[in-house]
Amino acid sequence: MIIKRTIDKEALKDLPKASFPGKIHVVQTPQEAERAVTFLRQCSMVGIDSETRPSFSKGKPHKVALLQVSSEDHCFLFRLNLTGLTLPIINLLESPNITKIGLSLKDDLMMLHKRAPFEAHACIELQEYVRTFGIEDKSLQKIYGILFGEKISKAQRLTNWEADTLTEPQKLYAATDAWACLNIYNRLQELKRTGDFEIADKDNPN
Repeated sequence: MIIKRTIDKEALKDLPKASFPGKIHVVQTPQEAERAVTFLRQCSMVGIDSETRPSFSKGKPHKVALLQVSSEDHCFLFRLNLTGLTLPIINLLESPNITKIGLSLKDDLMMLHKRAPFEAHACIELQEYVRTFGIEDKSLQKIYGILFGEKISKAQRLTNWEADTLTEPQKLYAATDAWACLNIYNRLQELKRTGDFEIADKDNPN
């Protein structure tokens, strides 16, 4: 496989759409959160992401509304605006035994800290990790496009993540983002293991 250094927006537009193929679980109570974390503790690694209700008024930011944690087959959408950052979720973030993979993780964790104090462990930042493979792009969309030839839709990004009920497109969008982080990491690990890749020439990064 030849790994491109970058991909432009025009090329992305023509790619087929990627979407999470597994089961999505919406977590709305502390009891459901506890059960979800019990399941996730069986995983050695997970993809994570978060969503915040967009603020269209200056100086009126919202707290993180949704934390997505995904295995390959199951994605849990923790509705933090309803449950808060409960102790089981904090324990998951702090666990040294579960690798958490995300993109712009530092920003996500900083926002989560506004809900409760915790110290995250075993985290992998994809923006740094992909550099080893010559990838210069930093957005999830572009990294995914380079590695899988598929695009991730961002159509739901600015929707209301504190709505009484999340829509099906919102759920799929949120799950896909977290799962895509795990998928990217697994693909890069496989390429590293097999050595079956070349980095595109610097003079022809596309």
